[in-house]
Amino acid sequence: MTIVEEATDTHLLRFPDGFRWGAATAAYQVEGAAQADGRSPSIWDTFARTPGKVDFGHNGDVACDHYHRFADDVALMADLGLGTYRFSVAWPRIKPDGGGPVNPRGLDFYDRLVDALLAAGIEPMVTLYHWDLPQVLEDRGGWTNRDTAHSFAELAAATVARLGDRVSAWTTLNEPWCSAFLGYASGAHAPGRRDPRAAFEAVHHLLLAHGEGVSALRAGGAREVSLTLNLTRVAPHDPTDPHDQAAALLIDGLQNRIFLDPVLKGGYPADMRELFERFGAAGVIRDGDAETIAAPIDLLGVNYYQPSVVAAQVGAPPNPVYPGSEGIAYPAQDAPVTAMDWPVDPSGLGDVLVRLSVDYPGTPLIVTENGASYVDTLVDGRVADPDRVEFFDGHVRAVHDAIRRGADLRGYLAWSLLDNFEWAYGYDKRFGLIYVDYATQARVPKDSALWFREVIRRNAV
Repeated sequence: MTIVEEATDTHLLRFPDGFRWGAATAAYQVEGAAQADGRSPSIWDTFARTPGKVDFGHNGDVACDHYHRFADDVALMADLGLGTYRFSVAWPRIKPDGGGPVNPRGLDFYDRLVDALLAAGIEPMVTLYHWDLPQVLEDRGGWTNRDTAHSFAELAAATVARLGDRVSAWTTLNEPWCSAFLGYASGAHAPGRRDPRAAFEAVHHLLLAHGEGVSALRAGGAREVSLTLNLTRVAPHDPTDPHDQAAALLIDGLQNRIFLDPVLKGGYPADMRELFERFGAAGVIRDGDAETIAAPIDLLGVNYYQPSVVAAQVGAPPNPVYPGSEGIAYPAQDAPVTAMDWPVDPSGLGDVLVRLSVDYPGTPLIVTENGASYVDTLVDGRVADPDRVEFFDGHVRAVHDAIRRGADLRGYLAWSLLDNFEWAYGYDKRFGLIYVDYATQARVPKDSALWFREVIRRNAV
């Protein structure tokens, strides 16, 4: 079925009533206005200005200028029929000193955005942290410093106090795996450190921040509190080989269970505790932390982009994003790839959702990010992106199948609303439903956006 063809009702896969459809962005990736209204530098401002860290020397100073163009962007969301817009607040806007006084001009922007969304009939879903730590906190140790978790709780309290009368859906952290392992182990993301011990310290303090943030949000009257994790299906290359099985278990621990178990089961799995000890980071775990981290949440956000396949291989060096993973290789997968060279396998998303419902029952799920980068070209006012349409179609069908298989899934949010600053790739990779001409800031909905609009209108694919 193309985006212009109508299917008969008998061919539609319908979703439950009340299923949430929407799209997501992140503050540093879209807002721009990096020096406006009292915002201080974040670790990404610093990282992007470090030669060789971001492709083409790009930075987020202007990005999509969402800070000034949000009203037009909300109108585009309404035209697409989005029911939910997931966005993050910029910590350096709200608390430029990391802690301390609130900057009212920073919160004013989110006031205006929330009001515009509600006027358009769109639910705001606020993420408190999407990687833009104030540089002043990194200068004090960043996520290796326990005090950063306490400062995050203060950010949560200040933000819910201002927006909580109109915002019911809140997320503490986005993808703490990236913050910890890409930021502190491999150095591929800000702050660019390469220290396995620091990475495990960051894991724990991010989780502690989540737990303290949950408490602050509850105290402020938040009605729906969630955490978003980037999760993947990790499969052994040879399912019958015990060495490949062991390799898959380790990577599953470092990618998935190191965050899932503390939040939803009350503590780190034994193999991950061993890695904390191996890298000298066990001392950051204190009495009472487990209870704080395991504060009940109402919803678990799932970000999914690609599956993982691993194999045991003697002599293979450790992957820098997975400290302690020596002796493990990552065979090529027999699948098409995106412009990021990420393999496309929608079944991985369905399997992750079903696995969560089996291994961690009782917590409803929502897909908070899912999308793909392809090379997009604007021709005569149109962006034809059939590969992205196929990507979304396959993954939405996998989501529907996961619900049929028992997953308690409440919604699906596409990544991303707009082409934007794609972190260390700069502006070279485009994930948006909406094409952005960065020279003029013109917006053009791609064919995938029009396809998604029909899915939302029908509540079916």
